[in-house]
Amino acid sequence: MSLRHMPRVWPPLCVLGLISVAAILLALALGSINLSPQELWATVLGNGSPLHQTLLWELRLPRALAAFGTGALLALAGALMQVLLRNPLADPYVLGLSGGAAVAALLAMLAGLGAALVSLAAFSGALLSTLLVFGLAHGGGSWTPARLLLTGIVLASGWGATITFLLTISPVEQLPGMLYWLMGDMAYAGSPWPVLSLAAIAAVSLAPFGRSLNVLARGGLQAAALGVAVRPVELGLYAAASLATAVAVTTAGSVGFVGLMVPHMLRLRLGSDQRIILPASLLAGGALLTLADTLARTVIAPQQLPVGVITALLGVPSFLYLLHRSRG
Repeated sequence: MSLRHMPRVWPPLCVLGLISVAAILLALALGSINLSPQELWATVLGNGSPLHQTLLWELRLPRALAAFGTGALLALAGALMQVLLRNPLADPYVLGLSGGAAVAALLAMLAGLGAALVSLAAFSGALLSTLLVFGLAHGGGSWTPARLLLTGIVLASGWGATITFLLTISPVEQLPGMLYWLMGDMAYAGSPWPVLSLAAIAAVSLAPFGRSLNVLARGGLQAAALGVAVRPVELGLYAAASLATAVAVTTAGSVGFVGLMVPHMLRLRLGSDQRIILPASLLAGGALLTLADTLARTVIAPQQLPVGVITALLGVPSFLYLLHRSRG
């Protein structure tokens, strides 16, 4: 990234960084037991009550960081898939990655496996779906964005039918946990470090490729004419988006609309420069899912909603509004 480009990048990223910090602080302060700013500060310094210490360090902070990392990966995956398919409304979930992860996770739940093995099964299912989509779309020749998208839609439909079948034959006592996982739930997210580490690695690794992605978004032929190695870049984008989606799904289940809405709305505000959109998607996606999870924990406290319900309630009207705006 050139020095001349730096002044354009930092203002929106600084604003999104401040929003991200505010979202995490709200997640730490709000819940079935609210912490005032003074109580929160005292707890951070180690002077809070034992209850507040447990709430902050053992319950809320790991969950808030896991939500931030998951949202960051989902938004990044959406931004990458929209470049790869040259479609501003593309989304990794459309390609069936979450469906493959959900089927594998449900099978693990039915087998009575532990949480770690369920996560491993979900990761394996997402990777299997990735291989199936790419292999079937490639066929005997080369794949195109339209062919890849259609293959993903068909495979996602197949995974959806399989999920319905598994839910139908599942024991009644296991259905609530399965349904919560399918709707996206941060309550059992576990350690936040895998998603946070991958988000940080992706931010650093993708930064040098911003210019190439800008050219690729204009079309494969133009990108090749300008010296971009189109097929290796496309394969790298697909692998990165698939890995980000798989890790996010294993952490929080199927959380929709984050990968679709965040990069699309950022482009409406910041333009189509991927050198800005990719890091902005990481920050905005993380902040959005953190705020959504905070709302899911507090709106009917002490009961909790799946965070996927909140993102859907926010995403559906936003998406319909964007479609209405662009009807011309």
